[in-house]
Amino acid sequence: MNIKQFSNLKKIGLAIALSVVTAVGATLPATAVHAQTATGALPMPEITIYHLEGRRSERLVWLMEELGLPYTLNFTRGNLAASMAAIRAINPAMPVAPTVTYGDQVLVESGAIIEMILARHGGGRLVPPLASPDFATHLLWIHYAEGSLASRAIADYRVWQIQPPQQRSPLVDSEGVVQFAENFLANNPWFGGAEFSAADIMMLFPINFAMTLNIVNKAQFPHINAWITKIEARPAYQAMLAKARPDGMVGSLPALPVNASRPVTP
Repeated sequence: MNIKQFSNLKKIGLAIALSVVTAVGATLPATAVHAQTATGALPMPEITIYHLEGRRSERLVWLMEELGLPYTLNFTRGNLAASMAAIRAINPAMPVAPTVTYGDQVLVESGAIIEMILARHGGGRLVPPLASPDFATHLLWIHYAEGSLASRAIADYRVWQIQPPQQRSPLVDSEGVVQFAENFLANNPWFGGAEFSAADIMMLFPINFAMTLNIVNKAQFPHINAWITKIEARPAYQAMLAKARPDGMVGSLPALPVNASRPVTP
C-alpha cells in the first residue's frame, strides 16, 4: 500500500467515524435534550398562566419575572369565581391554580412546572451549578416546600380550626417543619444556599401560609423574617405583586386564634 492509498483510507475511515458519531447522537435524545437544556437552547412555546390571586400560581408569575421570559397571565381581577371558571374551562379534570398551558400541553403542579421551565429555558439561572454542594439542598427545599412544609401546615390548620392544640405532637408538627427551615437560614442566606434560587420561590408560599394564619408564631423565626424582607425587596417579586395581586390578598382564609400559634410544652 502506497502513501496515497493509505491517506485515502484514513479519509474514508474518518468520514465513517463521523457518520457513526452523528448517527449515535441521533439515537440518544436524552443526551441531546440534556445538552440543549444545559444552555437553555430549546425554543419556548407560548405560555399562559391561569391564576388565582394569592395562590400558588404566583410562583410561576414570579419565576417568569425573574427570568425575563414572556408569558400571558389569565385571571379576573378581584373575582376568584370567575378566575376559577377560566381554569375549569381549560382543565376540567383538575381545576387547580396554577394551571399552565405550555404550547399544546396543559400542566399542573407549580414545582414541576418551575423545574421544567428552568431546565428548558433557564440557561442555568436560578439553579446552583450541578457540581455545587448547594445543588442538593436547592432540590431538597424545592420539594420540602410542598412535601413537608405545606402538607403539615395545611393539615394542622384544618385540625386546629376545630380544636387548638394543648400540647406539641410527638411527631413533626407545623412548628417543627418551620423550625427546620429557620435552622437552615441561620447558616445560609437563601434556600438555594449561597445564591437566590427557585427553591426560595417555592418556599415563600407555605411559610407565608403558616405565619399569616397563626399556624406558627412568626416572632419565633428571626432568620425567616429576615429572608422574607430580602425576598420582598426583589424587583421581580414586586413586579409579580403588581401583576398578579394588584389589590392585595383576595378571599383570605380566617386566621387561627393567636393561642394556636404559641409554643406549647412538649
